[in-house]
Amino acid sequence: MFRPCIDLHDGRVKQIVGGSIDDSQPDSLQTNFVSDKPPAWFAQLYRRDDLRGGHVIKLGQGNDDAAREALAAWPDGLQIGGGVTADNAAEWIDAGASHVIVTSWLFQGGQLDEDRLKRLGQAVDPSRLVLDLSCRRRGDNYFVVTDRWQAFTQLRVDADTLGQLAEHCDEFLIHGVDVEGLSQGIDETLVRLIAKHSPIAATYAGGARSMNDLQLVTDLGEGRVHLTIGSALDILGGDGLRYEDAIAFNREHTAS
Repeated sequence: MFRPCIDLHDGRVKQIVGGSIDDSQPDSLQTNFVSDKPPAWFAQLYRRDDLRGGHVIKLGQGNDDAAREALAAWPDGLQIGGGVTADNAAEWIDAGASHVIVTSWLFQGGQLDEDRLKRLGQAVDPSRLVLDLSCRRRGDNYFVVTDRWQAFTQLRVDADTLGQLAEHCDEFLIHGVDVEGLSQGIDETLVRLIAKHSPIAATYAGGARSMNDLQLVTDLGEGRVHLTIGSALDILGGDGLRYEDAIAFNREHTAS
């Protein structure tokens, strides 16, 4: 199933090549699209079409007001990620997020911090929690990356990781960072891995370029892996996939 996104950078809705966000090298940022519409416009559109499970991602500082604007436009309809910790997770739920998405804060020194994971579960109910396991490939394995996808951790995305962490959250969000924002096709190997080993629902993002990719993820994921489409979508500056076609796909599959 198709799930939408609202990626925020400097307070505006943008589509950015995933691996290019590096504060130490601002000139490396590759931007595919900058919208002239406010975040609430997208949230209201997704609300009209009942597209639950979409995510608002804050890419860096200066995005809190824009994120709150989106959440206010559709209370309990969107997930929020970017800078979420145990200390502010409940605040974002109160601001209207259906779920909070957490990744970098859970890691210290490249290792998953079990104490922080426990604190997070005490701050918000696991039914309102999404763990972001966005990853990059190194050799034959995928490793979670943090700090805007620049830093490799030592946590592999595999059967053990997915099985253990599924006990602490409602869903996973997993960007295939190596193909994110390129609109050159999904990472089929990663989608197959998620579908085979995740005991809970997951949303995959990265590389989607056409309706064929939406059908492929739906088939490979056996209905448990959803697909976020960004840069290829017409409302986000793309020309590979019409938003209305993605909506029609969801309606058809929900009906069947």
